Amino acid sequence: MVAKLDDLPIRDDLKGRKPYGAPQLAVPLALNVNENTHRIPEEVAVDIIGRLAAAVLDINRYPDREFLALRNALANYLGADLKAENIWAANGSNEVLQHIFQAFGGPGRSSLGFGPTYSMYALIAQGTGTIYVDAPRLDRYELSPELIRQAILEHKPNIVMLCSPNNPTGTPLSLSCIEAAYEAVTEATGGVVVVDEAYAEFGGNTEVSAINLLEGRERLLISRTMSKAFAFAGARVGYLAADPAVIDALRLVRLPYHLSAFTQAAAEAALDHASTMLATVNDIRFQRDRIMLELKDLGLDPYRSDSNFVLFGGLEDPNGVFEALLAKGVLIRNVGIPGTLRVSAGTEAETSAFLEALRQVLKK
Repeated sequence: MVAKLDDLPIRDDLKGRKPYGAPQLAVPLALNVNENTHRIPEEVAVDIIGRLAAAVLDINRYPDREFLALRNALANYLGADLKAENIWAANGSNEVLQHIFQAFGGPGRSSLGFGPTYSMYALIAQGTGTIYVDAPRLDRYELSPELIRQAILEHKPNIVMLCSPNNPTGTPLSLSCIEAAYEAVTEATGGVVVVDEAYAEFGGNTEVSAINLLEGRERLLISRTMSKAFAFAGARVGYLAADPAVIDALRLVRLPYHLSAFTQAAAEAALDHASTMLATVNDIRFQRDRIMLELKDLGLDPYRSDSNFVLFGGLEDPNGVFEALLAKGVLIRNVGIPGTLRVSAGTEAETSAFLEALRQVLKK
């Protein structure tokens, strides 16, 4: 007899829940999970392979538990006078966020996000026994300093989650919103503010980063990833910049040797070629803006985006459009926001193929 999930003695608060996951389908054109669809340059791939081969020779030993070489490389990439002691890393930014919730959340503590936003915030909160409060956004999913301040003073969270730019809407976030959040949470609970900058490199002004607010704010945490702009999604490398005391707190909850020798070697190689790896970012921005313009021409309603994707509304039957595109071999994302779909900006050829398929679907 095969057991069913409902037959197992899982925690009561997990019963009836579904795991996070976007469709992984074998289609000619997958633009549904905000990947960088450009392959990494051959010269970088060759360097990575060489470093992985070297790492194999010592694979009988545990990797550097403190991954100091990688932390130094990440600090150099971010700049702003950051040092290795300001940096943390893990298997994707999701594990970084999980470490944060394990260290600063937990039973009897709460977290606050502004929905619609990244669905993993609520899932990680639940997995760590942390209450999650979903506060509403303004019209067109924007945020303001006053809205943020009011929500924090009302709910008094221990963790505030700000996604900048926001997933799944692409909405940019001003530094004044982050400053307001930090001041309010300091007043309300003395908790932490986490700014999730997974898509920061795609912003119109990359100087507008919470990294610039770190000095003097020991409870401000900035999460980043190599999955998007670095086209490194399969390597699973996320990282964090914060005060050294925060890094010490995350050490308390991490698993031993949580970053493999292969992960460290590959990430260090990619960072050594940062300018080459990021060479596609401008083209992705261009394709994103092109999508927005052409969607408007089709009578649709794209939302403001500083990311590598576009959320667009104006659809009477979004699921019908989704299925019709899928039948043409084009996979995008229905994120559950009424009347909308989301598409990742791909290469010029991929973007053209998506737009042509959408025109055909909308004419029917």
